[in-house]
Amino acid sequence: MTDLTAIAQNYFAAWNETDGTRRAGLLDAAFTRDVSYQDPIMQGDGHGGMTQLIEGVQQRFPGFRFSLRGTPDGFGDFIRFAWNLGPEGTDSVIEGTDIGVIENGRLKSVTGFLDKVPAQ
Repeated sequence: MTDLTAIAQNYFAAWNETDGTRRAGLLDAAFTRDVSYQDPIMQGDGHGGMTQLIEGVQQRFPGFRFSLRGTPDGFGDFIRFAWNLGPEGTDSVIEGTDIGVIENGRLKSVTGFLDKVPAQ
């Protein structure tokens, strides 16, 4: 049985890690080598693409952290989980829901949806 909460926690650990060396290990735990990611704003492929996306979000929102909102669910090879992004200890600034495809306990693809975004 796949532990959906562990998969989501590995995902957030990679997105929240600011040290590149530690993040590389977290990427291995969270994603297949050929992972693909896309949301309405950005997309990337493989661990290199994920690294660029994560670093871009960290630069744009310094000090913000991703956290799980609710409980992940899924069926078959699919997972769905909601998340918050904001400064730790405060209300979230951005919220979303991601749908992933799981392969051998890691995410092979992620499609992200933005549920709450700040006004431009």
